[in-house]
Amino acid sequence: MKATDTKSYQSYLNSPYSSIKHSSYFQIYDRYFSPYVGKEITFVEIGVLNGGSLFMWRDFFGEGARIIGIELNPDAKKWEKDGFEIHIGSQSDPKFWEGFFSKTGDVDIVLDDGGHTFEQQIITAECCVPHIKSGGLLVTEDVHTSYMSHFGGPSANSFISYAKNKIDGINYRFGDFAASKEYEQHVSSISFSESFVIFEIDREDCFVSEPTDNDGEGGAARDYRFRDWGKLSDFADRPVWKKLLSIPLLGAFFATIGKIVTKKGLKLRHNVAKSRLQKFFRY
Repeated sequence: MKATDTKSYQSYLNSPYSSIKHSSYFQIYDRYFSPYVGKEITFVEIGVLNGGSLFMWRDFFGEGARIIGIELNPDAKKWEKDGFEIHIGSQSDPKFWEGFFSKTGDVDIVLDDGGHTFEQQIITAECCVPHIKSGGLLVTEDVHTSYMSHFGGPSANSFISYAKNKIDGINYRFGDFAASKEYEQHVSSISFSESFVIFEIDREDCFVSEPTDNDGEGGAARDYRFRDWGKLSDFADRPVWKKLLSIPLLGAFFATIGKIVTKKGLKLRHNVAKSRLQKFFRY
């Protein structure tokens, strides 16, 4: 879909005041925000500048939406006369967020179009996610600043690095890890698009994953996942090895040796694979 064919682009044009958006953003807006159109939601935008986006989002979501703007510039309070809620404060200040949510309550969507520094983006995410309702979104835009030297990027402490770390937290919900790793309990999934990171909030989906079994017939199939690794892969199936394992008293000894050899062999093969695959990590 072309940007000009999106509902958000039409709302952007309908706004009577100035707003600046990149041409690739409108498809993202429509993809993630369309399910909320016409609903009584609370939508928070950080960074309202000339006010144009406030009117854009009212037009997009409909009159039932509660539109809240956050700005550092106190001049933005003028938009309250048009029915918007405006809060003045720094998005990098946790105390501001504490006071903000004590007044507004939990919200449905937060769109971070603020200052785009790593500190602002990360503290905003940390402070907002616990106050976004399940089924809601945190959408951080202009995350290309993570790659810009003017903002201190690239960096292990950039917002993109933070988002990648959140992916680790999501995957630590896998049962084998959950007992020993801290895992993500608010964000159910994360999507990446050009200049965007989208956090989907659904606490019911943030549970520890455990294996299940449908009790169907079968289940005795051999695991062939390493069969394309050559001689190491069929080590345990060789007749001579099976014969050694069957020797009374010595069988247990050979079984232990086999486990050690297999473990070291797999580690070596994994290292070979890492080297072989490095060329595919282009960026």
